[in-house]
Amino acid sequence: MNLTLRQLRYFDALARHGHFGRAAEACSISQPALSVQVKELEETLGVELLERGARQVRLSAFGEDFVLRVRDILRSIDELGDLARASREKLTGRLRIGVIPTVAPYLLPAMIGRLTRDNPALDIHVRETVTPKLLDELAEGRLDTAIVALPVSEASLEEVSLFDEHFLLVRSWEDEEKPVPEREQLQEMRLLLLEEGHCFREQALSFCQIGSGSQRPRELLDGSSLSTLVQMVGAGIGVTLIPEIAVPVETRSARVCVARFKDPQPSRRIGMVWRRSSPIARQLHAIADIVRTSAENLRTADGPPARPVNHPATSGGADDRS
Repeated sequence: MNLTLRQLRYFDALARHGHFGRAAEACSISQPALSVQVKELEETLGVELLERGARQVRLSAFGEDFVLRVRDILRSIDELGDLARASREKLTGRLRIGVIPTVAPYLLPAMIGRLTRDNPALDIHVRETVTPKLLDELAEGRLDTAIVALPVSEASLEEVSLFDEHFLLVRSWEDEEKPVPEREQLQEMRLLLLEEGHCFREQALSFCQIGSGSQRPRELLDGSSLSTLVQMVGAGIGVTLIPEIAVPVETRSARVCVARFKDPQPSRRIGMVWRRSSPIARQLHAIADIVRTSAENLRTADGPPARPVNHPATSGGADDRS
């Protein structure tokens, strides 16, 4: 049976996107070329992999089983390349890093600059999205590592702590002289939070003791980014919580003030995770050291946005996944 890696990669892309055009774009080829390759794969197998519709395609029952085997094969092939890279002192070639949105805009500029200076042969690809998607892509071999809130508590993943940081209260600048509210009082305020799917939202709700079985705040408004939330606060719409690492960037152009809560302050631990089976685990530890140093440099330059750590993650702090 003459199956090709190209056919398998194109079929995997089509299974992910459910659309020939989007899959072709992801593979950087024309739609007819991708369609021909997938059709040839079906003819070689002698069975239909897809249910083709007017607007989208779905996997057939056989296709659902087949794509799982395909992804195992593709992941194993990628790891063969990683074995060769692992034999070198420093990483070369492509490094695929995932980062959660409440860290990416603030840490990436310093981190990428340091990584490229120390590893000039590295081709860095960054993926910014919420933790559940990052963990799925990590497990499927589409990412080499991810920067997320710890712990993730996945037995197949290694976790390395990078830094700890507190959550701060952002209010209108007119409220600067007012006492910092207790966490229970936040339930009575107009609280602005990131939309569903972000771990930072759940961490903030947990600190405010707001959950499915507890009292909801007077008004709970959602935003798509920390920048949107802070600007809404500056416009007098409500209050919000943001992580320390975001304070220098997000508050410099908004009419807001920032305050710390009383101890115990809400906090989270940020770390790097990767597959325990990764052949480049040794080099990823070195990458983690560079990221940790970048976070420390941010703290030195902009105040205390984070507290770097060099020990394994513990169960303390915010326990969330995105």
